[in-house]
Amino acid sequence: MKKKIYHVAIIGAGPAGMMAAITAAERDSSVLLLERNSCAGKKLLISGKGRCNLTNVGPIEKFLDNFPRNGKFLHSAFARFFNEELMDFFTERGLKVKVERGGRVFPESDSSKDVLNVLLSCLRKLGVDIKYNQRVIKAEKNNAQFVIFTKKNKFFSRKLVIATGGLSYPKTGSSGDGLILAKKFGHTIVKPQPALVGIEIKEKFVKKWQGLSLKNVTCSLLADGKKVKSEFGDMLFTHYGVSGPIILNLSASAYECLKTSRKVELSINFKPALDTKKIDLRLLREFKQAPNKELKTIFANLLPKRLIEEFLNYIKIDGKLRANQITRFQRNKIIKGLTDFRLTVARTRPLKEAIVTRGGVETREINPRTMESKIVRGLYFAGEVIDVDARTGGYNMQAAFSTGYICGIASSH
Repeated sequence: MKKKIYHVAIIGAGPAGMMAAITAAERDSSVLLLERNSCAGKKLLISGKGRCNLTNVGPIEKFLDNFPRNGKFLHSAFARFFNEELMDFFTERGLKVKVERGGRVFPESDSSKDVLNVLLSCLRKLGVDIKYNQRVIKAEKNNAQFVIFTKKNKFFSRKLVIATGGLSYPKTGSSGDGLILAKKFGHTIVKPQPALVGIEIKEKFVKKWQGLSLKNVTCSLLADGKKVKSEFGDMLFTHYGVSGPIILNLSASAYECLKTSRKVELSINFKPALDTKKIDLRLLREFKQAPNKELKTIFANLLPKRLIEEFLNYIKIDGKLRANQITRFQRNKIIKGLTDFRLTVARTRPLKEAIVTRGGVETREINPRTMESKIVRGLYFAGEVIDVDARTGGYNMQAAFSTGYICGIASSH
């Protein structure tokens, strides 16, 4: 029996791999899509808390600003397939999308399943040969073709796309297989680390705040007392410390600071819209209106109720003091606490809990116009396996779809 040689073989049926398969198949290539799980898009299904933040409506330059390290590498990919093209791709196939705060784009149905169904429908209609439960253990190039070995089978292709993801959420299949394959092909691997992950806090009292979310606050990362980075938005207290969008965006920097700094802290400004003078006037007004009220009661107008007891312990002021007993010195301590509430960073949560991996295949070894390896001809990379990562807000998902799209075009030739 004559062996079948596919034009393109793609390892990994996540957003990048599926888009690569669709794009290549649309150009009449015979496409093999190998997935180690029993189904496609496992990580896609849990993205955006099950809603799938597809992209962001910001312009390219603003978009690239949200990739703190290798954003320029993606410029060519975004120039050819960007947010409008991605939204059109889904709307033309019957999936309506909506834009929410911060320019984030979601399916109108708020269901990542609907996103996956569109992709799977395209793969079926185009005749892509999808094979599940096929974990690739080795791949090599013999003359002009690739040989891909799984535990069960051996496959052959003229072109090979590695789109296996990083090391985050290994239960979804992102266990670093693609990085091992890339290294064996001679590629440099930038050491993976967590990019978007929660931060563990040393202070025990934060456990009392578990489940409490803060809206429109500023959180700054400090290393040995010096400000490294600040984020404005929402955060959440958890059983281990803190999480939420602004914490996730600070986490990779926190990870780096912990390597070199003696003390790493988070500073929360509960009232970023007010300067210290305005906060002082607000306090004076509150105290004047209720001179005989206890401080802890007045604080109900300033902070969420669950925060008050530990906040007053933190600034070392008795909550039973009446408003007319508060001195200017104590007022200044309150202001300092409201604008610079310090928490000590113990560590970031493990890589397996990260939304995105920082690290992967060195971008300098990949052609940014085609996503083809500069080391092995006919080998391509797409998605999180490449050393690019962004803040929260749909940027990483767009990068996966864009690099997948570019791979699909380039590998189909």
